[in-house]
Amino acid sequence: MFLETTINATQKRGWIEVVCGSMFSGKTEELIRRLKRAQIAKQNVEIFKPSIDTRYSEDKVVSHDESAIRSTPVENPANILLLSADTDVVGIDEAQFFDSSIVDVCRELANSGVRVIVAGLDMDFKGVPFGPIPSLMAEAEYVTKVHAICVRCGNLAQFSHRLTTDDKQVLLGEQEAYEPVCRHCFKEINKAQ
Repeated sequence: MFLETTINATQKRGWIEVVCGSMFSGKTEELIRRLKRAQIAKQNVEIFKPSIDTRYSEDKVVSHDESAIRSTPVENPANILLLSADTDVVGIDEAQFFDSSIVDVCRELANSGVRVIVAGLDMDFKGVPFGPIPSLMAEAEYVTKVHAICVRCGNLAQFSHRLTTDDKQVLLGEQEAYEPVCRHCFKEINKAQ
């Protein structure tokens, strides 16, 4: 008689988890929490982030509350495949900064038995789906949407309002450049502009 626990113990199964939300919602904090639990379980864990993300550290994934975990910066998603041999769990932060090939990389890793945990912004500052995150959400077995608190009214925030007039989609920044706002406040801000 085969029990589910017996099958899982002898066969390596992969899947994709996506943690998404606005700026300041705890995406990276949740990613780090999941990865540290995997390390405690003595699983082989590799963590990657886009090389353009140097806000807090060049070789660590760091949350706004300064939780950190060692990571490898990569220029493009294909490098993740090259650097994750014999890995049980792959973590990827700020996935919205990668091109659409990140979806194929995550799929390939999961199909080969790797647990893949991806964190990223699901919408840009205009409230438009951001980069490959929507496709990753569709591909994933598990999606967790986390929320910040609206700095204007205190409701749950799902939008990242940009405080500068720069119109580039990718603008690295923190509290000086972005604030989390709810749907109502986002609508009011955009109506006023």
